[in-house]
Amino acid sequence: MDRNGHPGRAERADVTRVPYRAAAGAPPGAEVLDLPGLLARARSHGLDVHAAKRPAFHELIAVRRGTLRCSLDFSAHELGPGDWLWVRPGQVHQYDSDLTAAEGTVVLFTPGFLTPATVEAARVDQPVWRAPLTPAAADAAALRGVLDLLQAEYRRLTGLPLEVHIDVVRHLLSVLVLRLTHAQGAEQAAGSGSEAFRRFQRAVERDFARTHRVEDYAQALGYSVRTLTRATRAAVGTGAKSFIDDRVLLEARRLLWHTDLPAAAVGDRLGFPDATVFTRFFRRRTGETPAAFRARARGAGR
Repeated sequence: MDRNGHPGRAERADVTRVPYRAAAGAPPGAEVLDLPGLLARARSHGLDVHAAKRPAFHELIAVRRGTLRCSLDFSAHELGPGDWLWVRPGQVHQYDSDLTAAEGTVVLFTPGFLTPATVEAARVDQPVWRAPLTPAAADAAALRGVLDLLQAEYRRLTGLPLEVHIDVVRHLLSVLVLRLTHAQGAEQAAGSGSEAFRRFQRAVERDFARTHRVEDYAQALGYSVRTLTRATRAAVGTGAKSFIDDRVLLEARRLLWHTDLPAAAVGDRLGFPDATVFTRFFRRRTGETPAAFRARARGAGR
């Protein structure tokens, strides 16, 4: 049995990847659901909401009443009334409590649903949240008003041509994510960084399993190593090499915790030449071996 009382999982070589599949009659690219609706949607697609998954879409969770427990990339969270959690594509996420025990709204949308201008302004393509957001009172009221309007317009499928209806949903969702970004705070917003950093970040996300060398990214992007290092340090407070290694380490932890791949296979998947080099990297960054991390993480999850 797992930590939620569900049957133990079968041997797995990867975290379950969940593509976006639009509901029948829903506007393509976005859905607005209550928690029972999310549970029914998952079941209709043969998914267990209590199992770790890696969605290919955004999942915005807003709790209105009760308590909702979930985990996001190894961090367990308890969401209460007024809390928000933004799950980005590729992050490992699972619900750890009964979805019917709380009241809330979940907005699902694909990476290409919002306009490029909104994506840039709201940093939609950057995994900047690591914990739930509890907005201040004024922001909370504004967010709730926009979310209620979005939910009402989403459900109003008649009265407007489909293209207009989709645009209404898109514009209201844009307002919502922009307000969430504002509520997150100006200090955290500074992490969006320069164009050089944003290009570097996208390249690392795409190629971190292929190369761990800053020089390779600098050459591919047309920058010097020094420029990338300065841009990364200004944006996130660490050098370019550490930024790459942090991304590699995150993926290593995901695979060690949520799959049954041998440590050597995890290292191979992440571009290390052999198991010894991977173990040395992991120990240097965490202070423990991959095997020790897996045993500790799974033991703590029981």
